This record gives sequence, C-alpha cells and structure tokens, in this order.
Amino acid sequence: MPWRTKITPYRVVVSEIMLQQTQVKRVLEKFPSFIARFPTWKKLANASTHDVLSEWSGLGYNRRALYLKRIAETITDQGRATGALPNTYESLVGLPGIGPNTAGSILAFAYNIPHPFIETNIRSVYIHFFFKNKKKVHDNQLFPLIEKTVDTDNPREWYYALMDYGAYLKSISDNPSRKSVHHVKQKPFKGSNRELRATILRMILKKPILHMEVVSHFRETYPREQIETNISNLEKEGFIVEKKGRYCTV
Repeated sequence: MPWRTKITPYRVVVSEIMLQQTQVKRVLEKFPSFIARFPTWKKLANASTHDVLSEWSGLGYNRRALYLKRIAETITDQGRATGALPNTYESLVGLPGIGPNTAGSILAFAYNIPHPFIETNIRSVYIHFFFKNKKKVHDNQLFPLIEKTVDTDNPREWYYALMDYGAYLKSISDNPSRKSVHHVKQKPFKGSNRELRATILRMILKKPILHMEVVSHFRETYPREQIETNISNLEKEGFIVEKKGRYCTV
C-alpha cells in the first residue's frame, strides 16, 4: 500500500479519507493519480472544486473529496507550513470530515502516536478473540481492550498488523464484525438516491448544464421532486453553483 511505504501526514490523511466506506482495492487504483495531481496541501487547497471532484470520480461518497479540500484550505489558511498537519487529537477532530476514529488513525499512522481507535478490521479482530460467542457487541465493550493492548512503542505497525489480520479473518470465515451493533449492510447502489446524486454531479462536471436539462434527463426514472431535491442539496453543500442559468462546478 503506497501510503505505508512513503509516509507523510498528507498522504496518510488522503488515504484515510479515501478508505472511509471504500474497499482498499478501489483506493489503491485512485490514490497514486490523486497524489500525483495534488502532491501537497497547498496544491490541493489551490485546486478548483471541479478538478478535485473530477480526480475523485469513481471512489463514491464525493463529500469526502470536499472534506479533503477544506482540510487543505484550513491548514494553509492558518499559515502552517506545507504538510504541517496538527498532531493532537483535539485539533484533528476539529477539521472537516475527521471524526474520533479517523483522528486516532491519523495520529498512529502519520505520527506514530499511540491513540485508541476502531475501524472495521480492528473490530473484527477483537470480536473474534474476546466476543466469539456473543452477538450485538458494542464498540464501548471493545474500546477498553484496544486501549490496554495498543503497542505504545510502535503503534503504527501494531495497527497495520491488526487491520491486515482483520482482513484475513474475513477472507477465511464469516465476517466477525457482523456481530457488532454498529454493523450496517450497505444498500445496493443501483437505483438508489446515491446513484442519482452521483450521476447528476458527473453530468455537471462534464459541462455547464441548464436546470431543466438535468430534470428532463432523469424524469423518466426518478420523481421530479427527488431530482430537484438532489440538485438543491448539491448546490447547498458546495458541489455546484449556478452561473448564467447553468449549473457548473468551480
């Protein structure tokens, strides 16, 4: 995994945001080109939303691309040197799109600072060994065990090993994480509102387009109200803007 062989805070954050709700295989395909196009915080902060979303295309959950750009903008706006990501938990969770577990993973992987966090493969390992015969295991039950067992000398390698072992467990048996109360089976993408939203955005990324052109394109497949709601939400969230009667990205 390229983010493990050449470790910088920037590369770690990009990989961690990409890996949220996305298979490693897809991230491996996208990570190199994203880093090549936006190699630093400054390059990403100064890039257009259009370019960032275009490069992100194919990973899904496009909101994460905006989070990454806003993280870069926040870091550069605060006058930090390129790559000077905060190295405290409190500062990290204050950045766009970074929650408690992502903050913990960044501390471990970017700075080798021991901080407990949970992700799906880590969850699988602890359920497999400590809650094998139980159902509906809560993360609150796992967290104390993770705190007690984290390697304080080299947490980065410890978490790498845990995550790789969790992936291995899933490959040889039923996914232990299914016993977690936090396990949610992902709904099919085909025909979902996520697909509609993503397709509208891809259409607007290709070229500026009139409002009624978007509505007309989808009205045989989706209710007009649903189409209008998605257009409105994309505009409110900063994905698209209306200029001279046409929607585009900036």
